[in-house]
Amino acid sequence: MAGTKDKNTIAGVFQGTSRGFGFVTPEGGTDRDGDYFIPPRATGGAWHGDKVTIVPDRADPFDGDRRSARIVSVLERANKTVTGTLRRFERELWLQPDSDKLPGPIKLTGKSRGLHSGEKAAVEVQSYGGGGKPPLGALRETFGKAGTREAAAAAILYNYEIDREFPVNVLEQAEAAAETVPAEALAGRLDLRGRCVITIDGASAKDLDDAVSLERDASGRWVLGVHIADVSHYVAEKSPLDLEAWERGTSVYFADQVIPMLPVELSNGICSLNPQVDRLALTCLMTMSEGGEVLGHSVHKSVIRTTERMTYEDCNLLLADSLPEEAVLRTQKRALEERYAHILPMLRDMAVLAKALEKRRRLRGSLDLDTSESYIICDEQGRPVDIRTRRQGESEALIESFMLCANETVAQHLFEREKPGVYRVHEKPSADKAEGLKTMLEPFGYTFQEADNFTLQKILEDAGTKPEAPIISTMVLRSLMKARYDTQNLGHFGLAAKYYCHFTSPIRRYPDLMVHRILSRVIEDGERQGKAPWEKRMAVMAQKAAVQSSEREIAAQNAEREIEKLYMAEYMSGHIGEELTGAVSGVTKFGLFIMLPSGVEGLLPAEALPGDKWHYDEKRMTLRGEHTGRVFSFGMALEVVCVQADPGSGQIDFRLAGEGELPVIAPREKRHELPIAPDFVRGKPRTKAGGRRARPPRHKAGRGGGRKR
Repeated sequence: MAGTKDKNTIAGVFQGTSRGFGFVTPEGGTDRDGDYFIPPRATGGAWHGDKVTIVPDRADPFDGDRRSARIVSVLERANKTVTGTLRRFERELWLQPDSDKLPGPIKLTGKSRGLHSGEKAAVEVQSYGGGGKPPLGALRETFGKAGTREAAAAAILYNYEIDREFPVNVLEQAEAAAETVPAEALAGRLDLRGRCVITIDGASAKDLDDAVSLERDASGRWVLGVHIADVSHYVAEKSPLDLEAWERGTSVYFADQVIPMLPVELSNGICSLNPQVDRLALTCLMTMSEGGEVLGHSVHKSVIRTTERMTYEDCNLLLADSLPEEAVLRTQKRALEERYAHILPMLRDMAVLAKALEKRRRLRGSLDLDTSESYIICDEQGRPVDIRTRRQGESEALIESFMLCANETVAQHLFEREKPGVYRVHEKPSADKAEGLKTMLEPFGYTFQEADNFTLQKILEDAGTKPEAPIISTMVLRSLMKARYDTQNLGHFGLAAKYYCHFTSPIRRYPDLMVHRILSRVIEDGERQGKAPWEKRMAVMAQKAAVQSSEREIAAQNAEREIEKLYMAEYMSGHIGEELTGAVSGVTKFGLFIMLPSGVEGLLPAEALPGDKWHYDEKRMTLRGEHTGRVFSFGMALEVVCVQADPGSGQIDFRLAGEGELPVIAPREKRHELPIAPDFVRGKPRTKAGGRRARPPRHKAGRGGGRKR
C-alpha cells in the first residue's frame, strides 16, 4: 500500500526481524534509542527496508519501556526482487526467501515448466500480499541447486546487479579497439619513452594501470613520475563502453575471481601498461625535496614505454636489508639483483622517498591502521583450499605512498584551478561513533576527549605490539565514517589530507575515469582564463558520477564480503571438530562472533555458552552471566571448536573448547530446507515481516543485449 504523511505521522525506515516485530528509525535519526518498536500485528504490510509512516502509540515511553508505534502506510518499497529457494506445494511453486526477515513464501505467477523444487532463484515482486493473500512474484532468474556455494554466489551477484557478462555491443566496441598505439595518437603528448618507467603489481595481475619513475633534476631534487593508463582515450563519453562502465562503477574481486568494469580486451590489452610497448598515459610529475615535500608539479597527456614489469614479491626480496636465511631465497635474491641491476639503484631510491612520504603523512596525523587482509587460495576447480593473511611489504607500501601522493596532487591541481572534480572524501567521526568508541576502549584502559587524528593515532601507537592491538585497530576502523565520492573537496580524515581524489585506477574505478576526462580537458585548455564551455556540463556529470560510484562501490563491497563468506564456510566444512584459537570480533544478545587469525568469522550462539542467563550490554559490547559473573567481551581470546559450516549460506558456528559437555548447537535455520507452511498457502496471513533490501532490475533499453581509500 502507499500513502502520504500528515502532521500526526512520522516517516522512517522499517527494520524487520525474523520474529515478526520490528523497529522504525525516524528520518535523520542515528541513535537506536530514538527508534520506535513495531509489534507483530502493527507492521501494516511493510517489509524490511521499506520507507514507511508510523503513528506513535504514546508520545513518551514509560521508564524502561521502549516507545512503540504502528505503521499506517508504506511510502516506498525496498524489496523489488527477492532471492530464495523454489518449493512446490501441490501443483504450485513458491519461493522460500533466503532472508528469514521476509514474510514469504512468495507464490510464483506464470508458467513453471522446467522449474524444480530445490532450485535457487530470483523473483520480481508483483504484489506484497495482505488481507489474507500471499505475496506474488514473477520468476526472473535461476541459479542452480540451493545449498551450493556456486548458486549462492550467483544469487548474491544478481541481488547487487553485478553482471559477469558484458552486453554484445560493449564487447564489439572493446574488440574493435586497436592493439597498438598508432603514430597519430602521439600528437601533442609528452614523450617519456626514453625514461626508466616500471610497474610493480601482484604476480597474477593482468590489468596494469599505474607505473612509476624517479630521477633527479638539474638542481638535484627528486622528480617522481606517476603514470596512469589513459583509459579515457579509449572509452569515449556516452559510448556503449562508457555507459556499461558507469553502470558497473567498479571492478569486483573475490577469492580467485574478478568481474571487471571494462572488458579484458581493454583492461588487459591496450589500456594495460605492459612492458616494452608504447602506451598512452596521463602523467603527474612531482618535484620533491629530500623529505618528500611536493615543491611543484605538472600534469601531462603522455606516451610511455615501461622498462620492466616488476612484482611485489621480487621487489620485497630486492629491497630486503640483508640476505635471507634460507639458501633458496639467498640464491633467488642474487639472481634478481643481477637481472634487475639496471633499475636497482632507482628502486632503492624509491624506497627511501616512500619512507619520507610516509613519515610526512604520520606527522600530519594520517592513521596507521592494520593493513593485513585475508585472501583465499583456490585449486584448479575453484574450490577453496587455504586461507592466508597478506601483510603489506616494502614494495606495496612504496606503491601506496606514490599513488597517495599523486591522488593528493591531482586533487589540489583541480581544486586550485576551480575545475569540476570527483573527490574521495572521508569525514571526521560523528559524535555518536566517537562516544561508542570511547565506551569500547575503556575496558582496555584507553581514554580520550576528542576523536581527532592525533588522538586516534596515539591510541594505535600505545596499543603497539600488545595482544589487543589488532582489536584496537578494528575498533578505531569501525568508528570511522564511510569514505565516499563527492564533487565538493571535503578532505580525507583518515589520511589527514586537505585534498584527495582517485586518479590512479581508471581501469577498475569509474571516478578515476571521470577525473581523467576532466584533467584531459584542463590540459587541452592550457592557460585559458575563466570558465570553459565544457565545465558546466562536466560538473553535472561529475555530480552524477559521484553518487552512482558511491552506490556501486557499496554494492561491490557487500557482494565481495558475502561471497567470500561462502568460500570461507566451504573451506571450514573440512575442519569440523577442530580446536582453534580465535578472538571475539562482535557481541550481540544472541551470541559472540569469533574471528580466527585467518580472517574466518563465525557465530558462537548464546545457547552454547556455559549454563547461565546471559545479559547483553550493547554499549560495552559484553555478555555477562547472571549467576557466574563471567564476562565475554569484544577482543577476548577464546579456544573454540568448529561445529558446522554451510557453503550455501556462509554460516559458520563454533562452540567453546574445553568446557566439558555442552548442549548440542541446533543448526541455524536454513529456509531452503523448510517446508511451505500449509496455513499460509491456504490464505491465512502470517505475522512475520521484514526482509533484505534488493535492488530493482536494471533497465535494459538501449543496452544492446545482456542484463548488471
